[in-house]
Amino acid sequence: MAKTNPFQFLQQVRTETAKVTWPTRRETAITTTMVFIMAAVAAVFFLLVDQILAWGVGLLLGIGG
Repeated sequence: MAKTNPFQFLQQVRTETAKVTWPTRRETAITTTMVFIMAAVAAVFFLLVDQILAWGVGLLLGIGG
């Protein structure tokens, strides 16, 4: 692999960065909102699964109610 000097490297980086399709502010806001919603849904799901498993283990070991 041929070595390039730092100036050429920065030019290449700038050229590649110009090719990127950046998301709009609206797309970023929607995506961020969806991430928070999915994180909340996953948290509730795992909370419920944990509670059900804890209840089941307690029932099996005779220490639950």
